[in-house]
Amino acid sequence: MHSTSVPSGSARGAVVVGAGVGGLATALGLRRAGWQVTVLERRTELERYGTALGIHPTAQTALERLGGGVAAALNRRGVPYRSAHVRRPDGSVLARLPLDRIEKKAGRPELLIFRPYLIDALVEALDGYGDVTLKLGERVDDPAAPAREYDLVVGADGINSAVRTAFFGSRSRPRHIGTVAWIGTAEFTSPLYGETWGEGRFFGMTPVEPGRTNWYAVAPEATTADELRGLFAGWHEPIPRILTETDPADWLRYEMRHLYPALPSFVHGGHIALVGDAAHAMTPNLGQGACTALLDAEALTRAVARHGEPGGLPAALRAYDTERRRSAQRTALASRTLHRLMATRHTRARDALLRLLP
Repeated sequence: MHSTSVPSGSARGAVVVGAGVGGLATALGLRRAGWQVTVLERRTELERYGTALGIHPTAQTALERLGGGVAAALNRRGVPYRSAHVRRPDGSVLARLPLDRIEKKAGRPELLIFRPYLIDALVEALDGYGDVTLKLGERVDDPAAPAREYDLVVGADGINSAVRTAFFGSRSRPRHIGTVAWIGTAEFTSPLYGETWGEGRFFGMTPVEPGRTNWYAVAPEATTADELRGLFAGWHEPIPRILTETDPADWLRYEMRHLYPALPSFVHGGHIALVGDAAHAMTPNLGQGACTALLDAEALTRAVARHGEPGGLPAALRAYDTERRRSAQRTALASRTLHRLMATRHTRARDALLRLLP
C-alpha cells in the first residue's frame, strides 16, 4: 500500500478513519467511484488477529459490487458453512442452524474466512489502484481537522469511534453486557460444528480452513483464562480437547459490548458518515459484524457514486442512512436478544423454546 500523498487533480477527496474490514471496503468502493481516498489507521500495523468471519450471501454480493477481485479471493479462501447444530453440554441436539435454508434461498452458502485473508484481499485490491493512501500510526484525536480538509469523512474506527463521539455526541456509547469471550484456533478439524449452550455460558466451533477449527467460549465477565477450562470441563467433545490442546497465551479475550442507545442517524452535516461498528457495534451472536460493515460500505459508496459531485453528498448520505440504519440496527437488536437467550441461567425454559422453533 502506498504511503505517499495523493496526487493533486480534479478527483474528489475522501478520508476513511479506520482500516478494518469496513474501512478498507469503503475505501475500495470510493476509489472505484473515482474519488481520491486516504485511509488513516491509528495502529502501526493492520490488525491481523485471527478469527473466522462469517460472510452471508448478501455480503458476498456486496463484495462483488465493490470489485477489485475481493469476492474472487473470498471464494478461493472461504470455507462453505453448511451444517451446524445447537447442543446441550451433554451433546444432545436442541436445534439445527438454518444454513441450508440460507443456501437454498440465496443459491450459495454462507462462507467462513480467516480474517487476515479478507484484510489481505482488500489491501491487495486497493493496491491495484496505486494511488490510494494508507497511513498507519495516524491517530485522529481531532476529527474536525480532516473534516475541514476533505469533502467526505467516513468514520470506520470501531466501537470506540472518535468520529462518532466528535460529531454525534457521547449519548450512544459502548456498553458492557456482563460476559467475556475467549477466541482461538485449534489445529485440527472438529467432527461437529455449531454452538453448545449451558447455564450462563456457551461454546462455539466453526470451520475456518482445512485442518483448523475456529472456537469461542463465552462466560461471565469476571472469568479468567485460568478458570475457563474448568467452566467447560465435562462438556461434550471436542470442547475439552480444544481447551486442553490450545495455549491460553494464544487466546484472544474480547469483552462483549454493544453500542447503546441506537444512533438517530449514521450521517452528519452533509459530509460525515459512519460505517460498521462505529455506527452500530453489536454482540457477535449472529455473526453479522463483518457482514453489516460490508453492506454499509457498499451502500454508502453506491449512493455517493449515484449522486455524483461533492455538491450531491448530502443527498447521497441521506440515501445511505435511509437504506442502512434501520436494517443494521434491527440486526444489532436481534443479536443482543439472542445473546440474552444464549447466556441465560433459565436453561429449561430456553431449551423448551428452542425446540419449538422451526
